[in-house]
Amino acid sequence: MTDQPAPSVTVMVVDDHPMWRDAVARDLSDSGFTVVATAGDGPEAVRRARAARPQVIVLDLNLPGASGVEVCKQVMSDDPAVRVLVLSASGEHEDVLEAVKSGATGYLLKSAGREELVDAVRRTAVGDPVFTPGLAGLVLGEYRRLATVPPPAAAEGPEAPRLTDRETEVLRLVAKGLSYKQIAQRLVISHRTVQNHVQNTLGKLQLHNRVELVRYAIEAGLDGDLDGGM
Repeated sequence: MTDQPAPSVTVMVVDDHPMWRDAVARDLSDSGFTVVATAGDGPEAVRRARAARPQVIVLDLNLPGASGVEVCKQVMSDDPAVRVLVLSASGEHEDVLEAVKSGATGYLLKSAGREELVDAVRRTAVGDPVFTPGLAGLVLGEYRRLATVPPPAAAEGPEAPRLTDRETEVLRLVAKGLSYKQIAQRLVISHRTVQNHVQNTLGKLQLHNRVELVRYAIEAGLDGDLDGGM
């Protein structure tokens, strides 16, 4: 595994423990990321994220002033392109699901090693879902549960948006929990092409993030059409 990400990846680290926050920022900086900001509480995190516009936010959940979940919702409302990787001491299922529903791309426990963290931030930057082992199945199960709940009023038109065959194919694989890299390998296309298809699909369906996209795909019955899985 190489520790050198693309030089353009900018990161913000949010944690209320200064020594931990500084250590994470130093590890990421030493691994080639550009740490553009740090913050120690919820309101400060929102302010600095607006100013620094990082591509990835490494976010603790337990913050003074505003919870990590609230911070995640706010920063994603301000900038839907930002990726959020939760780095928390809590492995409670409720905390994991709340973070994902607020828009977090991934969830890593603080017990993770340095290499695991660096790899998680790199993958988060390109939109791949990253979860501490054992949590991915929980999240996919929640996607499926949400698919049985009536969705909020969104696409009210009588006619569903028209997706291309390739967009539908990519959507099926997203619904099965595959990463963008795995989708690219399976379809023999570039990682960038997968990202473009996902962004086009989000636009057509008037959705905002991968959580909503997976929910839509499962509601449409697209998660059971292919062999293989997570």
